[in-house]
Amino acid sequence: MDSASKVSIDVNDEHALTLFSRGFESIFRECYSRLYNDIVILCIGTDRSTGDCLGPLVGYKLKLIQYSNVFVYGTLDNPVHAKNLCEVLDQIKTKHDRPFIIAIDACLGKTDRVGRINIGKGPLRPGAGVNKSLPEVGHIHIVGVVNISGFMEYLILQNTRLSLVMRMADTISSGIHFNIWKFASEAEDQQNIRSGDLF
Repeated sequence: MDSASKVSIDVNDEHALTLFSRGFESIFRECYSRLYNDIVILCIGTDRSTGDCLGPLVGYKLKLIQYSNVFVYGTLDNPVHAKNLCEVLDQIKTKHDRPFIIAIDACLGKTDRVGRINIGKGPLRPGAGVNKSLPEVGHIHIVGVVNISGFMEYLILQNTRLSLVMRMADTISSGIHFNIWKFASEAEDQQNIRSGDLF
């Protein structure tokens, strides 16, 4: 773990899921408050590129979350990518009152960072690795470093190993799912205490 505001996990670590869950919980609890209403999980990427399908895979794995105030955007069937991101952001603003946005995307990085999942406070910049100018998004962000950067980024993304992306998607989706369940359970217990149901 790098700092309180940023966490970096090697997905190949045998304890990667535990480390991710703890890191996500720490940053989520620090940034989320009751000032927000809905929780929006925004998974960015496209199913047409192996290296850029991390977001849609996570969205696919999380789309069955059954909580009234948790919403997932960006799946394999309905991806959120460069061409429709602005439209989807407008939809989120229209449909959700004071949403707390968790933004998820893939990126390219240095050789020694490939395979790392970074969790941090504040927004991510989608498309930065392939020189696209898109709006920043997210109260917190999760980024998976899927391959090396430096040249021919589109080709690199097309030739990224699916096994690595899938391992990252499993870790991210399982960690988020566990924490959302934990958070919802705590909120329900607090509501029961306030209403006197536990006495």
